Amino acid sequence: MDLKELDGKYIAGTYKRFPVVAVSGKGSVITDENGKEYIDMGSGIGVAAFGIADDVWRKAVTDQIGLIQHASNLYYTEPCVKLAQMLCEKTGMKKVFFSNSGAEANECAIKAARKYASDKYGKDRCVIATLNNSFHGRTLTTLAATGQEHYHELFTPLTGGFVSFDAGNLTVPKELCSEGKLAAVMIECIQGEGGVIPLEHGFVKGLAAFCEENDVLLIVDEVQTGNGRSGKLYAYMNYGVTPDIVSTAKGLGGGLPIGATMLGQKCENVFSYGDHGSTFGGNPVSCAAALSVLSRLDDGFLAGVCRKSAYVFGKLSGAPGVEDVVGMGLMIGIKTKKAAAAVVSECIEKGVLCLTAKDKVRLLPALNIDVDLLKQAVRIIKEVCADGPDD
Repeated sequence: MDLKELDGKYIAGTYKRFPVVAVSGKGSVITDENGKEYIDMGSGIGVAAFGIADDVWRKAVTDQIGLIQHASNLYYTEPCVKLAQMLCEKTGMKKVFFSNSGAEANECAIKAARKYASDKYGKDRCVIATLNNSFHGRTLTTLAATGQEHYHELFTPLTGGFVSFDAGNLTVPKELCSEGKLAAVMIECIQGEGGVIPLEHGFVKGLAAFCEENDVLLIVDEVQTGNGRSGKLYAYMNYGVTPDIVSTAKGLGGGLPIGATMLGQKCENVFSYGDHGSTFGGNPVSCAAALSVLSRLDDGFLAGVCRKSAYVFGKLSGAPGVEDVVGMGLMIGIKTKKAAAAVVSECIEKGVLCLTAKDKVRLLPALNIDVDLLKQAVRIIKEVCADGPDD
């Protein structure tokens, strides 16, 4: 059997894989088992923030492996503490809980919000309001938080206590608040799995004001949008709001699993001994990797992300076969006249790896992608969308 056949025999069939066997890579280039090279415009779904085998990231990881690869959370390790310090100093948040993934970071955010509300107002104030078209993870609780019914269908009954509402309309959270039920509102500033759709600035500002006025916690899910992806360190910074809780993962570890839940001033002390835990949360190797990523996301670097974003938007907006280009930073969705899956398949044949999000082609390249590679990838995407070279 070849690798694809072995995969089909031994791995649970939860992924519809593209026909590419990734063997090696460097930066934004992936090489398959036949030696064919591809420009990577997906970065592991926004995970490899500095590309493949980045030298700074690799040294941080291997140096830490040579010291200690794991210690339980009964002990202190320097990478864990230093990463928490850096996250708080860069965001103004007060405390951090580390986990292994975005779903776990969101689970922690939900637990923190419910405990805050219960401690202060009683157990009936427990509902978390989320947006229709949102995506917050694949555990039973984060599925319940996800405002897309088709994710729910096979796994009921889901965890209770979640209500979804339309972005732009605060009627539902206001009603829940008046009934004394609303603990928190949870949003993504850019709905990634929902089609790479940024929320309107006025809505986010209004929602933040509503939450502040009513002591309802505002949770911002930055699992995909965070760590420089939007052109700011975190996407909420584009909106001029201050969340009470921020969850993040994906690009934070640059390729190793790590989730982080940042707690603001209101709820920084909501957890006490034994209230929450994670065996691998704060793993020193993952934290060392994250430090190597986060330490480089300064204003100058993020300005470069914005320049690359402007290039992609400028070249693809209005191009033949392109109906719309949406998103923010290097989190970009392309509505194409041809089916998105067909565009992705043709791009693979021409040596460019893209993603999809609902009916759009989705681009999540490494934040430091070489400009020449970016230009080459955009040219090929344009050709495929136009079904031929662009004049």
